[in-house]
Amino acid sequence: MASHPTNTEGTNEEELDEAMLDPAEAAEEIPTDQDAHMDSDDGGGEEADHDEPVEEIQLQNDSVAYFDKHKDSIFSIAQHPIHPEIIATGGGDDVGYIFDCTPPAQPVLPVSYQTDPQPPEREGLAQLARLDGHTDSINAIAFTAPQGQYLLTAGLDGRLRAWQGDSTGRKWQFLAEAQEVEEINWLAPCPNTNYPNTIALGASDGSVWVYSINADDVNSPLTIVQAFYLHTGPCTAGAWTPDGKLLATVSEDASFYVWDVFGDAAAAGLAPATGAQSVVGLTADDERFKVEGGLYSIAVSPNGAFAAVGGAEGHIRIVGLPRLGADASVTSGAKGGGSKSKAGGGKQAGAAKSAGGGSSAGAGQAGQILASLQAQSDSVETLSFSQPPLTLLASGSVDGSIALFDTAHRFAVRRHIRHAHEEEAVIKVEFVKRGSGAGTEWLLTSCGNDGVVRRWDTRGGTAAAGQGLTKEWRGHRGGGEGGGVLGFVQGGGGEAVVTAGDDGVALVFTA
Repeated sequence: MASHPTNTEGTNEEELDEAMLDPAEAAEEIPTDQDAHMDSDDGGGEEADHDEPVEEIQLQNDSVAYFDKHKDSIFSIAQHPIHPEIIATGGGDDVGYIFDCTPPAQPVLPVSYQTDPQPPEREGLAQLARLDGHTDSINAIAFTAPQGQYLLTAGLDGRLRAWQGDSTGRKWQFLAEAQEVEEINWLAPCPNTNYPNTIALGASDGSVWVYSINADDVNSPLTIVQAFYLHTGPCTAGAWTPDGKLLATVSEDASFYVWDVFGDAAAAGLAPATGAQSVVGLTADDERFKVEGGLYSIAVSPNGAFAAVGGAEGHIRIVGLPRLGADASVTSGAKGGGSKSKAGGGKQAGAAKSAGGGSSAGAGQAGQILASLQAQSDSVETLSFSQPPLTLLASGSVDGSIALFDTAHRFAVRRHIRHAHEEEAVIKVEFVKRGSGAGTEWLLTSCGNDGVVRRWDTRGGTAAAGQGLTKEWRGHRGGGEGGGVLGFVQGGGGEAVVTAGDDGVALVFTA
């Protein structure tokens, strides 16, 4: 820029400094308006803003259908156990919905399509039922086992609300409500066929509750079966053993308990200690088990021999579980009947399977720490065991990675997919359960805050540059700012995946 002479005669040094442009001001002005004309002082900056190139956002939507009735994030999702097309969701708008995820027929293109190739806009899926009555976010939802006769919604308002459906799963009506706690964190339906329509929940005050649902009991359609109070911090996760006889839970206080809900442990001759509530209990007082920062995820092996619990800084502990009247093989969980006695449980030394999945491990494995793992650097938010014949444990971490451990070989790390969901948290991992398609048990599905759902081939020797990635589905906003995938379901052999989006939309993807 050309400089103009300035008459400084008679001007003192202080006045001259004030007349000069402060270098700090120049440093603030120039970079913010680099496209401004140098000789323009009449709104050039504003014009430059209009001249700046607009960043193009590439949108990709691989879904075949969508449900968009929610006005806020979808925090929870469930799939009907015998009608996999029936989906239930609960969200931050304090409302739940039930809908059929079957993709609609493709619309017929208009005759004018050749001259105006604008595809018609897809219609969203219609709701079958709206689930009202909560005054805060619905952050847990579940159908009961084994027939999906009831649907339970649980919220941050502490309410547990039960809904009754017909045999088709398409008509629902409100049944009953219970409230014993301030906030409910999770729900888990019990798979024990001797105690159908039973559900467990964990609360923010650390308590664990088990309810049975029976519409024929007019006076008490929602009945408390058990309540447990040993956790001293919020109960963050829970899982039933495959036979539904025992319930395992973890907490932010880094404690782990196994509850003898129906008295099966006591009936098996495993006498409880006086006043004891649990058959297995481990806390941070045990330095071998201690996880600074707490525990947040749990999964039980398919044969019920051990549980994996995950927590802060990538820590995972493998704990042996009691085996009740079972010499079950690794290929199937024990499916025996349970005593209807409500006797309390206690610490015991029942027979347990070895961590490697052998036939019998003898007494003393229950409650023992079988392995301590740490392959990831941040909190383990999700865990999943593969179905036999595979012997894998998958863990998803806030650091964006997925780790695969071999349960048959001392839990050795078989694969560490370090950027499974870029640098965003992995929210859920789940192996595809054997369905109509043979050999699908080696497929692992994952979702994360990047808004993407991915599917991985976990078989040995298949991981190349893509670490075994076989498929990915996009459609959610992603980016970790309100566009992640907070959960999914994939019943029916994994042929379809339905998501719970932080953007308030559920998308349906087909495999």
